[in-house]
Amino acid sequence: MENPNKWSMVELESPSDEDFIYPNDAIPKGGRNKNAKQLTWVLLLKAHKAAGCLTSIIAAFFSIAAIVRRRIASGHTDSTDKSSTENPTIKVGYLAPPLQFLANVCIVLFLIQSLDRFILCLGCFWIKLRNIKPIPNQDLADLESGDVDGYFPMVLVQIPMCNEKEVYQQSIAAVCKLDWPKGKLLIQILDDSDDSTTQLMIKDDVHKWQQNGANIIYRHRVIREGYKAGNLKSAMNCSYVKDYEFVAIFDADFQPSPDFLMQTVPYFKENEELGLVQARWSFVNKDENLLTRLQLINLAFHFEVEQQVNGIFLNFFGFNGTAGVWRIKALEQSGGWLERTTVEDMDIAVRAHLHGWKFIFLNDVKCQCELPESYEAYRKQQHRWHSGPMQLFRLCLPSIIRSKINIWKKANLISLFFLLRKLILPFYSFTLFCIILPMTMFIPEATLPAWVVSYVPAVMSFLNILPAPKSFPFIMPYLLFENTMSVTKFNAMISGLFQLGSAYEWVVTKKSGRSSEGDLISLLEKPKHQRGCSEPNLEGMREEIIQQEQQTFRKKKHNRIYTKELALAFLLLTASARSLLSAHGIHFYFLLFQGISFLLVGLDLIGEQVR
Repeated sequence: MENPNKWSMVELESPSDEDFIYPNDAIPKGGRNKNAKQLTWVLLLKAHKAAGCLTSIIAAFFSIAAIVRRRIASGHTDSTDKSSTENPTIKVGYLAPPLQFLANVCIVLFLIQSLDRFILCLGCFWIKLRNIKPIPNQDLADLESGDVDGYFPMVLVQIPMCNEKEVYQQSIAAVCKLDWPKGKLLIQILDDSDDSTTQLMIKDDVHKWQQNGANIIYRHRVIREGYKAGNLKSAMNCSYVKDYEFVAIFDADFQPSPDFLMQTVPYFKENEELGLVQARWSFVNKDENLLTRLQLINLAFHFEVEQQVNGIFLNFFGFNGTAGVWRIKALEQSGGWLERTTVEDMDIAVRAHLHGWKFIFLNDVKCQCELPESYEAYRKQQHRWHSGPMQLFRLCLPSIIRSKINIWKKANLISLFFLLRKLILPFYSFTLFCIILPMTMFIPEATLPAWVVSYVPAVMSFLNILPAPKSFPFIMPYLLFENTMSVTKFNAMISGLFQLGSAYEWVVTKKSGRSSEGDLISLLEKPKHQRGCSEPNLEGMREEIIQQEQQTFRKKKHNRIYTKELALAFLLLTASARSLLSAHGIHFYFLLFQGISFLLVGLDLIGEQVR
């Protein structure tokens, strides 16, 4: 210790490959002579280093957990922790005020839309309490008794379709079974399919029904323009249409009951102001998966509340495009079918309303149809349903202002029918819950009250789910999924409002044809059929449909990736982590579950996968 120069440092190196290849007595000449003690020390040092790293990682983890626990227990937020704000001047002076202003605007819109929905529910409750229903001028029992002097006007039935080989058989079979005098009923199959095989299949099915006595014809356009509106417009230009007074329209996946015309047409008798009778939809695959169950909640509220209340108190609502009977005179006076938007049904309804025609909605008359089972099909359907109204609003606004209807009807069309329910709803839903809420986690100077995040949405979801009481177990998934769908609806609304390219996309909703088996069984059980028409071979049709379903399920399915939903999932999950550190309480749970919802949808894990 008195002479430090006598000390020396010895570097211990890790063992080389030679140490393990050669034994101690066989090391080549010139090799390093390492003994067992050196090797032992090297291994001990490495083990000590690894243990130290592991100890540091565990200590850091427990330190972070302790910090989070202390912050949650103390209730401190970033707004009170000055050290967590890198540049408070930028946040407080430039970012927080506009964000808070936008949040306040969205809260006001949210409350107005919630009030509108609450009033609609009160109207529905009043209708149920007072048992208010439209009354036909002729008793339905007189028609069902087969009275030859009954009200049997000339009725035209149209089924527009395009490459829908999964469902055409049951829809054609259903309309051919309508109980109406044969000489006063004509069925048009309006096939816009560009697949030659599908064309031949539909044409053969029509020929089979013709041989069985049905008054049915097949039409195929050479120039396919205007999508569904162009198809209907072309069919209405036929010379024989002038002999008919009413037209019933059904999409390719709709199967009306045999007494459909008997339950709808009598409302037109001695009611010259009536232009449309709309029936309600029922769904054969409503319990197929989570996606169809969530769709059922929305559509049940739409028919039970919105359509019924507007039909009873205003005599106006949006035509649903199918399962309705029009007075042909009302179509002609309103300008007929136009191809200017992707919502030709809403277009003709608004123009007919401006010309003074009245509508009736029959909540008790149901027409069976099919819900889209894949998220891709549902997403494209919703895009069309939300971009078209904005196109129509831009085109119809001058006509609404110049029309001769009273000021209250104009205000209802502009402020409620278009602005509040078609524009404001997707705007605030996306902006408030998908953008503003997560941003307030990073800019705590802008706040969003807890009642906006939890209480009001919960009450509105409860009201929405009342028409479908069996869906109460899905109230939370419904709330989260509606916010997730706001991305698609907001994008569609913007594209329609500013006439972007995607606003004019028309994609036929994919069908699976799951309703065919139950349909044909019900037809076999019911002997009622069209007057003067013989029965086809339903057993053969059922076997063909079962074979088609088996071939369909053999096809490989795959998941799609939706980048917008995944990007918002990342934002919401990051904001939820920030909310946890800031002890925001209910905000954390909402952001967490909403982020998981976006993640599931972005990975296409809801509904059936695309084939």
